[in-house]
Amino acid sequence: MECCKDIEGVSERTVSKQASRIRRNRIPESLMNDPLLKEACAVLPGNYNFEIPKTIWKIREHLAFSAEGLVGGQKNDKKEKIALQFPEGLLMYSCVISDVLKRFTENCDFVILGDVTYGACCIDDLSARALGCSMMVHYGHSCLVPVSSTCLKCLYIFVEISIDVAH
Repeated sequence: MECCKDIEGVSERTVSKQASRIRRNRIPESLMNDPLLKEACAVLPGNYNFEIPKTIWKIREHLAFSAEGLVGGQKNDKKEKIALQFPEGLLMYSCVISDVLKRFTENCDFVILGDVTYGACCIDDLSARALGCSMMVHYGHSCLVPVSSTCLKCLYIFVEISIDVAH
């Protein structure tokens, strides 16, 4: 009897790899329930979901990966630049979001891209790269340019706006 016997076409190894990937992609509870983060986000409108904990977590992952990739294992004291791109309708929240992200991440600066390239869904990874950014966070809807075809790491944040219909 084999330990990795296929059951309905799915092996135990496959299931174990999928479970591991799900655990790796889960935002830590310590970040989701951080009272200081909740307090900092309280200045943003309550009916908008900017996915701030997810953004912080992904930026921290990016920074950790960038630090690991250094030649010779030397510590990098250079700050990483992260581009934040907003459509016009969300631009009014960009400075607050930038301040919150800066407060909860280390060794990085944020650049706000406030000019819409063609449409609000189009990412401007070329401008972000020209500004020296190593990552870009795109807020709002998107035409979903595959992240594998962008010239820098890109994170899409679909801002969900809740509307109280009964009100």
